Amino acid sequence: MSVSVVVPCYRSAKTLPALVDRIVPVLREAGIRHEVVLVVDGSPDDTWDVARSLARRVDAVRAIRLSRNYGQHNALVAGIREARFDVVVTMDDDLQHPPEQIPLLLAALEGDRLDLVYGVPHEEEHGLLRSLASRSVKTGMAAVLGVRNAQKISAFRAFRTCLRDGFEALSGPHASVDVALSWSTTKIGAVKVHMDERAHGRSNYTPRLLLRHAVNMMLGYSSAPLRVANYLGFATGLIGLVLGAVVLWNFAVGDTTVAGFTTVASMVAIFSSAQLISIGVLGEYIGRIHGGGLGRPTYVVRERTGPPASVSLPVQQGGLAYTAVHSGPYEP
Repeated sequence: MSVSVVVPCYRSAKTLPALVDRIVPVLREAGIRHEVVLVVDGSPDDTWDVARSLARRVDAVRAIRLSRNYGQHNALVAGIREARFDVVVTMDDDLQHPPEQIPLLLAALEGDRLDLVYGVPHEEEHGLLRSLASRSVKTGMAAVLGVRNAQKISAFRAFRTCLRDGFEALSGPHASVDVALSWSTTKIGAVKVHMDERAHGRSNYTPRLLLRHAVNMMLGYSSAPLRVANYLGFATGLIGLVLGAVVLWNFAVGDTTVAGFTTVASMVAIFSSAQLISIGVLGEYIGRIHGGGLGRPTYVVRERTGPPASVSLPVQQGGLAYTAVHSGPYEP
C-alpha cells in the first residue's frame, strides 16, 4: 500500500512543522511508501513560506499554493487530484487529527470490504453549539442528499485514490468532497480514533459557516429544495381552498361581514409568502447555472514546490503485476 496524505492549510504556519515531523516517521516506521501534499489555500500569513520550506527540507513533502482562498473542500479537491499513490488520507492542519492514528484508517481499508473510511472521535472534540451544527449538517446530508453513513463523516478520512475518477468532471466554486465520494462508492465505514485539542487558534468553521456549507450542498448537489417549493405551493393551495370554502359558506348562510377582510388578508399573505419562497429557491438555482456558465474554477494553482517525480507505480499487464519507475521533473 502507498499513501498520499493531503492537508489543506490555512493560517497554520505554527502547526505545519510539527504535523509533518509526526506524519513522516509514522508512515516510514510502518514501511509505507508515502507523500505529504500541503495545499495552502490562499492563507494571509506566512503558511506558504513554511510549507515551501518543508517541501525543500523533507523529500516526501510537496507544497501547492492556490491563487486565493477557495475553501477547505476546494483545496482538498486540488490535493486529491495531485495525489500520486493508491490511497489518499485527508486530515486537518491544526493537529486535532493525530498522525499516529493514520495506521488505524489504513488497516480498515485492507481487503475489499471498504473503499472509504472515516475516523470518528471517541468523544466529541468541539463545543456544544458547534457539535450541534455539525450533526445537523450531517443529518441534512443523509436525508436530502442521500449520502449513506453521513453521521460518520469527518475531515479525517482515508479512501482509495481510484474514487476520484467518479468526480473528475467536478467544477465550480461549491465543492463537497464527501458528497463527491458518495458518487463513487457505497462501501463506507468508520473507525474510532483519538482526537486532540486544537494546538493554535480556533476553527474557522463557525455555526454560520457550517449553515452556509449545508445550504451550498443542498442547492449544489440536490433538487430537493425545488421539490420543497412544490410541496409548499401544494400546501398553500389546499389552505386557500379551505379558506375559500369557508368564505363561500359564510356568504351562503348570510354571515358575511366586514370581518372577512381578515380572511382575505391572510390568504394574500400566505400565497405571497409561498410565491416569494418559490421564486427565491428558483433564483438560487438559476444563479448557480449562470455561475457555472461563467466558468468559475474550483481552484487555481499558483505554484508548486516539491521533489522531482521518482514514483514507483503498480502496473497491470497481461494479468501480471510489476512496478514501473517514472523519473524526471515534476509535471502537474
